[in-house]
Amino acid sequence: MNSTNEIVVIGGGYAGVMAANRLTQRADVRVTVINPRQVFVPRLRMHQVVGGTHEGVVDYQDVLAEGVRLTVDSVTRVDAAARRVLLAEGGSIGYDYLVYTVGSGNAEPLVPGAAELAYPVATLEAAQRLRSVLFDTPTTAPVTVIGGGPAGVETAAELAGQGRAVTLVCGGALVPYLHPKARRTAHKYLAQLGVTVIEGAEAAVTAVTVGAVELADGRRLASDVTIWSAGFGVPDLATRSGLSTDAAGRLLTDETLTSIDDERIVAAGDASAPSDLPFRMSAYSAYCLGAHAADTLLHRIAGEQPAPIDLSFPAMCLSFGRDAGIYQLGHKNETGMRLYLSGSMGKKLKEIACSAGIKHLATEASKPGSHHWFKDGKHRPALLRAQREAMAAPAATAPATQPN
Repeated sequence: MNSTNEIVVIGGGYAGVMAANRLTQRADVRVTVINPRQVFVPRLRMHQVVGGTHEGVVDYQDVLAEGVRLTVDSVTRVDAAARRVLLAEGGSIGYDYLVYTVGSGNAEPLVPGAAELAYPVATLEAAQRLRSVLFDTPTTAPVTVIGGGPAGVETAAELAGQGRAVTLVCGGALVPYLHPKARRTAHKYLAQLGVTVIEGAEAAVTAVTVGAVELADGRRLASDVTIWSAGFGVPDLATRSGLSTDAAGRLLTDETLTSIDDERIVAAGDASAPSDLPFRMSAYSAYCLGAHAADTLLHRIAGEQPAPIDLSFPAMCLSFGRDAGIYQLGHKNETGMRLYLSGSMGKKLKEIACSAGIKHLATEASKPGSHHWFKDGKHRPALLRAQREAMAAPAATAPATQPN
């Protein structure tokens, strides 16, 4: 009888590394991380990769626990019945338990011309490619960034700080999480950098062409380099593997982060959807969810009942070039407070947050089980109750079926 529990972690990002490190608490566990790259990629740095101010990589020796095996490959399918994952380079790896942490990226744009002519920024390879394109593009050439979320804002600010003529196009409000007061400050910082911001329904992009971006109101913006940072997408691995997902392709789990199809599979990070109510994207949420997914498996291996996830991260931080940032404090219902820190202090807190993520992973590698996080307590249980009530309402109001 095999006394070692083989655990495979698919994805070596924040969630996957944290889960792998935490699982090493048990001596009878052997962990393998499968990742397509030989280096850890801190996604928070991709705008700096584009701007050439950061390489955006960390050696796995600095964040991954000793004894965790790293397999550089991609998983093409999960065979849950056989408890095996199939690899792109051939062969397969068996498991007793599986941690699904495949991460996220930009959704494939549906706007005509965008997939062919716009440059994404969500992955290391995409950011490196864009950096090379910009290196060969005159500073005076117009650049358009599409997407008003954190990635779009930080990329626009980074490039404008280099003296480039940047237009930021938002189909809605600029960084919706921000309190209106903080949003006004964000607009001020972007204006100081020379970024032209176009937002609202009339700013919806209808086409990307060679040298231009077309908007819903008929405007045509000159754009030698168009950058796409809008939308959200996850790898379709769970769907291809026949596992239950939400509409976006995230793996559906219960509140312990266990797959609704298989108790030997847990999921964490951007590609997971606990109770079909996924957490907000952030590095912090990812590695906290990774820690909880590991705890769920550790409880299950020990014959104990796993606990439901309890997590809150009431903050968001943004950088605006080298000199300014915003650290937005928030309520547990995912709305921004009036209180935020800005300027050089906001920038400093942003950098601390970026560095802290790596530090948390490294600490967990040397002291597995040490990571703790902010709790929610009230907000998520209320959301779950509302979800259950909404699902029960149609059944309660449906007419009774008449017998034949």
